[in-house]
Amino acid sequence: MIRPLIAGNWKMNKVPTEAATWLGDLKEKLKQTDAGHADILLCVPATHLGAMVAAQGFLALGGQDMSQHESGAYTGEISAAMLKDAGASYVIVGHSERREYHKEDDALLNAKVKKALEHNLIPILCVGESEAQRDAGKAKDVVIAQLKADLEGISFASADDLVIAYEPIWAIGTGKTATADDAQEMCAAIRQTLAELYPDQASRIRILYGGSMKPSNAQELLSKADINGGLIGGASLKTDDLLALVAAAK
Repeated sequence: MIRPLIAGNWKMNKVPTEAATWLGDLKEKLKQTDAGHADILLCVPATHLGAMVAAQGFLALGGQDMSQHESGAYTGEISAAMLKDAGASYVIVGHSERREYHKEDDALLNAKVKKALEHNLIPILCVGESEAQRDAGKAKDVVIAQLKADLEGISFASADDLVIAYEPIWAIGTGKTATADDAQEMCAAIRQTLAELYPDQASRIRILYGGSMKPSNAQELLSKADINGGLIGGASLKTDDLLALVAAAK
């Protein structure tokens, strides 16, 4: 049985002082909640990590992006070493918003995954298709091609060193959600591809669903065999919603 991971992606929301207050509220509510069956992760703006690092006892922290470079003259970039030193243990790589708005391609994302692993950060590699690609019957081909390209030449010691997030682009921030069966079908295809790439580890690699998971649909999605958690956007900004998602992972 794979231990579920509920990973919040705060995107560009809250400021560090708000984050600290939010954490205090979450900590109090966790005292009255049975959350020991799942891991909780918050991927927050890099500016927030210092204010939130004290929370490491009851949740993990992650970055939302990082540079493929080790260091140097790259104004505005955040390195893997900086995230790690600030208290992050995970980092999102290849979120659809990075792919679309910043034109990040598979070669770049492959370099980022390698750099994250080099610094003992666990990459949460995001893959997913657009609505047009799904309507054209190409969803599975697109996702598998992304997965293979982004992981080309990459190895790791443990199944815990990599997380995959399937996020259908058309379901992010739109209120649309893939049906639980559709999500499971794609996550099963991802698992099968991982088995080809990493036969000794694939059965234990966590695969998250990342397309508008919320308390109302989480239980059905999380009941599927190859969905081991969620990469959560808006619902992770509210403590009650986040805890409801954790409860649904039981």
